[in-house]
Amino acid sequence: MKRWNSWGHEDKDEAQELPAAALAVLQERVGQSTPLRDASLPEVAAKVPATRLPGHPLIKTDADTRLRHARGQSYPDWLALRSGEIGDFPDGVALPESEAEVVELLEFAAANGIAVIPYGGGTSVVGHINPASSAAPVLTIAMSQMTKLVELDRESNIATIEAGAPGPVVEAQLKEQGYTLGHLPQSWEFSTLGGWIASRSSGQQSLRYGRIEQLFAGGRMITPKGVLEIPALPASSAGPDLREIVLGSEGRMGILTQVKMRVTPLAEKETFQGLFFPDWAAGVAAAKALAQRRVGLSMVRLSNAVETMSLLKMSGGEFIAPLEQYLQSQGIGDQKCMMVAGLTGSTVQVERLTEDLSAIAKEFGGMPVPMLGEKWEHGRFSGPYLREPLWLAGYGVDTMETAVNWADVDATMARMESAIAGALGGGGVHVYSHLSHIYGQGCSIYSTYAFPVGDDYSDAMARWRKLKAAGAEAITASGGTISHQHGVGVDHKPYLEAEKSALGVEAIGAMAGVFDPAGMMNPGKLV
Repeated sequence: MKRWNSWGHEDKDEAQELPAAALAVLQERVGQSTPLRDASLPEVAAKVPATRLPGHPLIKTDADTRLRHARGQSYPDWLALRSGEIGDFPDGVALPESEAEVVELLEFAAANGIAVIPYGGGTSVVGHINPASSAAPVLTIAMSQMTKLVELDRESNIATIEAGAPGPVVEAQLKEQGYTLGHLPQSWEFSTLGGWIASRSSGQQSLRYGRIEQLFAGGRMITPKGVLEIPALPASSAGPDLREIVLGSEGRMGILTQVKMRVTPLAEKETFQGLFFPDWAAGVAAAKALAQRRVGLSMVRLSNAVETMSLLKMSGGEFIAPLEQYLQSQGIGDQKCMMVAGLTGSTVQVERLTEDLSAIAKEFGGMPVPMLGEKWEHGRFSGPYLREPLWLAGYGVDTMETAVNWADVDATMARMESAIAGALGGGGVHVYSHLSHIYGQGCSIYSTYAFPVGDDYSDAMARWRKLKAAGAEAITASGGTISHQHGVGVDHKPYLEAEKSALGVEAIGAMAGVFDPAGMMNPGKLV
């Protein structure tokens, strides 16, 4: 079972200590902080109100189940759960085990004027799954019981999988058959196949396997208007692509039950290579060259100088001092930027990729440090677990991400970091960035910021609102997308029109209305 107010499993010891070096960096950069008091599970459960739903055998209305499905993993969600001031709860939670039960639940909701929230892994960081204050009762339909690999077409490399399957279940079932989906977002342990599609997710190794829009071939979506079935074709020019209507729809149109995914035979070999470049300009030039020359890597991630410094100091590892000395001796000093590259394929392919990567790195003054790639791989899903020890030390942490063309990378990153760093009125924020995904046209920019929580929960929320608005306004002013991989939900909704235009937003709303004329599906999200 997931932890009710944090990231991780309740039945596993996953606690991480904040290294002394990490605490020292924060205290130096943003000052001392005092943690806030956490509410207990019984305290919060006692606040769950009576259900407004009529009885149904598939729907649970107990306080614990409703509480555990009330919020996601955004910073406002975190504050709500830690303070116990959640506000709105679903009136009930259903966990269907078949498509027929999903149909039954939607028919029940339509007949009784009930709003429906589709729920995957509960990992949303922008408010996708939060009930809104409403006169209508709210039913959350959690897909956690629908996880099976239904069919595998080895001729076409198409796997039919139930949409509630989380990342580890998807990969375990495919691995038994000699395949992988290769979609590995940082939330992979808990996020689900249907959630990836509904939010247009991007995995860490999308450079090889593709973003979710390249992997999603077709499937079935149950809507209030009926079943939308999208055939899994290799290509089509028969009008607009219905997959694109489903992708990023955030539960506004229906619930995915089975999806057909393009899978890949397991690679013979995979390794991750760490490299250092003397400065940001050299690292960006190398990343752009790797993308535009179509070197077949599975991933490229480039940290700017402040993130590189932070990651090295905050790791607290004994190897850091000798590494720093070695890099200094090679002319790579305080402005160094760390890159991690993924090399995946046959043994011969990986050998060739290693040569190509080394040649391009050398061209831009880069130096390989293989052990850092191994360390990154070991901790590739550990980031979300750090929010807990930071919180217990009195610090909040959140992220913002966008994507822009290569010509706009430096200006956009500088504008984002400057806006966030100054949002609290003169310091008190530690912010750094990396390029998380690269394309021939441009790349994503992913910024992390840490800050003292403040005097109380109200202050903590006010600080976050200032930081979020500053970063979002910097993104829209730079012409970037408001989200490269996290979706829209409610937190990004005010900034969607800047990207889509008023007419575009109207068109999205009109499409939702075709599938959901009464507006019962996830109201208030996306548009």
